[in-house]
Amino acid sequence: MINANRQVWALLGHATLTQLITFVLRPATTYRALELGVPASWLGVLSGSFAIVPLVLALPAGHIVDRLGERRVMFAGSLLMCTAGTVLLALGHTVPGLVAGSVVLGTAHLGAIVGQQALVANSTTSGRMDSAFGYYTFAASLGQAAGPLVIVAFGGTQAIPDTTPIFQVGIAVAIALFTLTFAIENTWTERGRATTENVGVRQLLRLPGLAGALLTACAVLAAVDISLVYLPALGAERGIASSLIGTLLVLRAASSMASRFFLGRLSEAVGRRRLLDLSIFGAAAGISVAAAPVPVWLLLLAVTVAGFGLGVGQPLTMSWLAESAPPGARGRAMSLRLTGNRAGQVLIPGAIGMVAVGLGAAGVLWVTAAGLALTGVLARNLPVNRS
Repeated sequence: MINANRQVWALLGHATLTQLITFVLRPATTYRALELGVPASWLGVLSGSFAIVPLVLALPAGHIVDRLGERRVMFAGSLLMCTAGTVLLALGHTVPGLVAGSVVLGTAHLGAIVGQQALVANSTTSGRMDSAFGYYTFAASLGQAAGPLVIVAFGGTQAIPDTTPIFQVGIAVAIALFTLTFAIENTWTERGRATTENVGVRQLLRLPGLAGALLTACAVLAAVDISLVYLPALGAERGIASSLIGTLLVLRAASSMASRFFLGRLSEAVGRRRLLDLSIFGAAAGISVAAAPVPVWLLLLAVTVAGFGLGVGQPLTMSWLAESAPPGARGRAMSLRLTGNRAGQVLIPGAIGMVAVGLGAAGVLWVTAAGLALTGVLARNLPVNRS
């Protein structure tokens, strides 16, 4: 029991620190890019660089998890987190340096989370998947909320903060993440390996509703990414203090934490499909209002509503896929989902940025809200109710 509890807390801590680092370094990269004069319409390309390498490596990473265990992949991801912070600190004074740092950060993030998600799926019974992934993503949201606090601490009233100390904090936290990985134990077994050899990606793709679930997860994650990049850009355009933007990012993440902490109860009370629909439409409405020139109190409320809705989509699609995939192939199933997510992270921000060119950051957020609303309509046909 003691070892099991230690494993759970180590996993949740690993998830928290992974997201904390990511949500420190990615907004800081945006601010550094703005300082270097990168146009707002091209920030989507910088955001997409985060997902380029993971798009190629997601499926192989899942295969490695299924064959060798979760810990080794998490170990590699943690080590690359340290490397990403170092690259941004040393080379972030140039645009190619920022792109390189974002690529390494995206690869590191992939290694950490594919191992974490497989660990949750492999150590949880079927009837408790919603709650387990809810708690896991709650821990991730805790890191997402804590990350922007670093920006609040160093940003002050400046529209564009000094990013050098922010990069330094990211490196320090990455070292702590690397150390924590040694407390993780694998769930991999010989039986899991045998099962893995008999299950391919094509079989996973034949699961009913998989394409729709992948599209939903992809759209929700892209909306999170776009808000992470374009809320700072919106603040810079309108002269909003970076400390207020940091507060908005904290509220978004904290609201996602609330929805994820109670996800198991909400799913039982409302049903997976209805909960998914309501959350997506709520997120679309919140982002749309946040992009408008509204008073500060309404801006805070809109971001809170958007965060609550965005917090639901990821864990629900995770738990559905984990229940559908056979034991021993869940690492590959999680990586298949991550491949779809990374494809969306590469294509959607850049595409939306080009569609909304000339409209500024607000236009990008409005187009994102419209895309979420369309996804909500399509999600009504998903077979996501618990069997």
